[in-house]
Amino acid sequence: MDDALVRVGRALRLALLIALALLFLVPFYLLVRNGLASEQDITSPEWTLFPSEVRWENVRELFQDTSVPFARSLLNSALIAVATTLGTVVLASLAGYGLARIPYRHADKVFYAILGTLMVPAAVTFVPSFVLVSSLGWISTLRGLVVPTLFSAFACFVFRQYFLGFPRELEDAAQVDGLGHWRTYWLVVVPNARPVLAAVAAIVFIGAWNSFLWPLVIGQDRSAWTVQVALSSFTTSQVIRLHELFVAAAVSILPLLAVFLCFQRWIVAGVERSGID
Repeated sequence: MDDALVRVGRALRLALLIALALLFLVPFYLLVRNGLASEQDITSPEWTLFPSEVRWENVRELFQDTSVPFARSLLNSALIAVATTLGTVVLASLAGYGLARIPYRHADKVFYAILGTLMVPAAVTFVPSFVLVSSLGWISTLRGLVVPTLFSAFACFVFRQYFLGFPRELEDAAQVDGLGHWRTYWLVVVPNARPVLAAVAAIVFIGAWNSFLWPLVIGQDRSAWTVQVALSSFTTSQVIRLHELFVAAAVSILPLLAVFLCFQRWIVAGVERSGID
């Protein structure tokens, strides 16, 4: 009797997981289905599971569209996301290690000040940031799109929490060997902090890739558009190109899927080890 109940419970859990997986895949199915369909199939009142004609030429049309430099936008998003990720991880990990390990009587005050920035709405700092970037002449430049976004209070918090639990024995051994704080951080701490580094890097990369408002305001030239800005240009008051919008959205999420699939176990492990409930 107990074995039968266990088998029934497993079957129910499996059925629930399959149902949730299918529900999770519905948006991706819609992107692919509509991306390979014609405008008539997308807007038709009679819904069909598959389009009447699979139009692979929609992908070619997307990259040949001269009004939207989508290939350039993909490159811009990749450069911005990679640069933002590397800069944020380096700066936040250094700040987190310093706050957690380097003796300083005002370290807690600095940490609480950093946490306080999380409560400041982004709209409050948006205009001053734009004025500063504009005064520096960084409009439509990689510097203007990347540098103002490098500070992350959340990343500092995650790294500090992780380094508070880092084994002091390893650092003590490094100091006995004559290593200072910098070399201890670089040679001992970083190689043993790969889970939290990968987790923060994945989160920052996804956030930078999906960023829309700041690139929209700063990237005023078409050559500086990112993927999200390019996607918004397919639907305007003058024209709506649904098939290009759907296929472009499907193409734009491929890098995110690759990053998530590669780093998903590190994301979970990093958050667990950082001490976040």
